[in-house]
Amino acid sequence: MDHEELMARAVAMSKHGIEIRAGGPFGAVIARAGEVVADGWNRVTSQNDPTAHAEVVAIREAAQSLGTHDLSGCILYTSCEPCPMCLSAAYWSRVDHVYYANTRADAAGIGFDDSELYDEVAKPIEARSLSITRLENDDAVSVMQKWAADPTNRRY
Repeated sequence: MDHEELMARAVAMSKHGIEIRAGGPFGAVIARAGEVVADGWNRVTSQNDPTAHAEVVAIREAAQSLGTHDLSGCILYTSCEPCPMCLSAAYWSRVDHVYYANTRADAAGIGFDDSELYDEVAKPIEARSLSITRLENDDAVSVMQKWAADPTNRRY
């Protein structure tokens, strides 16, 4: 499949999601070498899961299907420019490229405005609207040190 066909499938996923009333109008596809590995639609309201955005659903399914957390060699097609969470998931998954159809301004125009989130993550912790406080814990430090010292752990 070419880019246009894969994007058409992502858009079809967004349409499917709203037709079954699963969540917002967002769909995504993960492809490798032009073949669909996984797809997904927004399931936030149907699963009561604020992280069940289409891109995250597709990334989770692709990782399971391929048996790896590393989606290098894959491309993410999404019906809308990824929100900060989905953009971060794309980075963490190591997809090679992201193609999107609608812009974040288009999403904001129908009530999905992520501009505050984009602004918030750029601020220092103490300036964010969500109260975030560090509680130091010696055991937490030792757990990280133990993991780092074990050469058999899979780095990611």
